[in-house]
Amino acid sequence: MDYQTALAEEIRACAARLLAEDVGAGDITAQLIPENQWATAKVITREPAVLCGVAWVDEIFRRLDSRVTLRWQAADGDTLDAEQCFLEIEGPARSLLTGERAALNMLQTLSATATATRRYVDLIEGTGVRLLDTRKTLPGMRLAQKYAVTCGGGHNHRIGLWDAFLIKENHILAAGSIAAAIQKARTLAPELRLEIEVESLAELDEALQEAPDWIMLDNFSLRDLHLAVANRPANVLFEASGGIDGDRLVQGNGFAGFCLRRPECGEDRRGAWCLGSQSSRQPPLRMPRCLSRALRRELEGGLCPNSDRGLRGCEEGGGEAASQLD
Repeated sequence: MDYQTALAEEIRACAARLLAEDVGAGDITAQLIPENQWATAKVITREPAVLCGVAWVDEIFRRLDSRVTLRWQAADGDTLDAEQCFLEIEGPARSLLTGERAALNMLQTLSATATATRRYVDLIEGTGVRLLDTRKTLPGMRLAQKYAVTCGGGHNHRIGLWDAFLIKENHILAAGSIAAAIQKARTLAPELRLEIEVESLAELDEALQEAPDWIMLDNFSLRDLHLAVANRPANVLFEASGGIDGDRLVQGNGFAGFCLRRPECGEDRRGAWCLGSQSSRQPPLRMPRCLSRALRRELEGGLCPNSDRGLRGCEEGGGEAASQLD
């Protein structure tokens, strides 16, 4: 299944889960409100943020009550000011109150991920360095948080365990050596991106002999990071992982052909898969910065018929942000 289809299905499934766990057999308190009472609500920010979660909110209210209308004044990936109104909702008061918490939970979680991502990406803007996420997502929120990272300007690493090799210390120990692990991986699935983790300059030299697509420099000092990058082959990407915080991002500026990886998903920003080397064997996979035309077509006619912006807002800032590191 391609990413667009998977994300569309995940949005539908997530909205269904949220309503099932929150509403259950019905919102008993909402029944205190007259059935025909109409209401309008405004959703505002309490602090500056990067918006993410439009399609999830649209789908929640679509499932809840087709009479609810959403008027979006911002799109995924947009920067919001404090106290800014970015969404107006109109419909039966019962439905607005019933869907409020599920909708806000998604907006707050995904916008927080996108906002934290943008903060770190801004620190390395103009350096040629890209910021990656991890698989350390909230349970059941993998695709949603990966998408939020792209809205904040970050790049996705692996989506799961199936789409790329990441050979780490325990894999190397079990295989017998760095060379043996890489050679086995090449035999097993030569079409997949192959990344290997190293913990010293000596291990880096050993890994380079096998020409992997990507090398993770785990917990390297800044001095060793500079030494490693200074001798990086043109066809191999390097990634720094471990101990990456705001101060270290600033200190490490100036690296070329480099990816920096935060330890938790959601600490990164907008755009694309950060996959593959520049070898002909492994072309880069690409992920849209926000919901693309293809995904909007997948969702149209069922996901957000009452939204007058929603998914359409992504077209203005769309396109792909994937690029090779040189």
